[in-house]
Amino acid sequence: MALRGVVLDLDGTVYHGDNVLPGVDGFVETVRGRDCSLCFFSNNPIHDGDDYVQRLQGLGVDARPGEACSSGVVTSEYLHAEHAGDEVFVIGSDAVREQIRDTGATLTDEPAPADVLLASWTDAFHYRDLAAALRVVGNDTTFLGTDPDRTFPDENGEPVPGSGAIIRAVAGVLDRDPDRILGKPSEVAVRAALERLDCTASECLVVGDRLDTDIRMGERSGMTTALVTTGVSDREAVEHSDVQPDYVVDSLAEVVPIVEELTAN
Repeated sequence: MALRGVVLDLDGTVYHGDNVLPGVDGFVETVRGRDCSLCFFSNNPIHDGDDYVQRLQGLGVDARPGEACSSGVVTSEYLHAEHAGDEVFVIGSDAVREQIRDTGATLTDEPAPADVLLASWTDAFHYRDLAAALRVVGNDTTFLGTDPDRTFPDENGEPVPGSGAIIRAVAGVLDRDPDRILGKPSEVAVRAALERLDCTASECLVVGDRLDTDIRMGERSGMTTALVTTGVSDREAVEHSDVQPDYVVDSLAEVVPIVEELTAN
């Protein structure tokens, strides 16, 4: 099928911190010129879609209202749909809590069993959070994570701990795996992206810098996949991975001819 939609990762793909990476403007212009829908999708949970559109516009990227999504958005939508009326205890940032306040779920800080324990990124993660997890998890508590990213690149492209590191720590003290991790590459994230793009997986190209999230999501769902080596995963990682992208390139500029090829018919 001809290409109709593009899922574009942000951290490590479009920018490092406040530095826009080479080829972004030309890539976005090509996607729009080929009449494809675009979904900017970050696994960073602390901002919602509107925040990311504003951030991208502030960096000079042609992002438009409704075109961005994040693991925070996916998580809040999931809680609204599946846990309306339930009490949710969050180990994570205030920004994630603010997103949950807009759902049908109820935030709780009580040190007693909650309906849902949600683990996410926070730079204030502490031993007290692990102790709290032990107190709030009961036999019927659902354990969720916003996203699996163990690290993400800082403004210099250097890795720093992400949500996945915190989720793993919580899972370790609970001796229990999460029931769901909701960002890329989950099925929940796939559905969120395709709904925004209004296309099928086979009509979609996903572009990102992580084999274990961006490319795995595309591979699992039947999307065409392009790995850019400007972030976490490099060509050596591809050689040793069970996840194999359709294309491996060094910047978004090199994805332009791929888009042109996939929209040629």
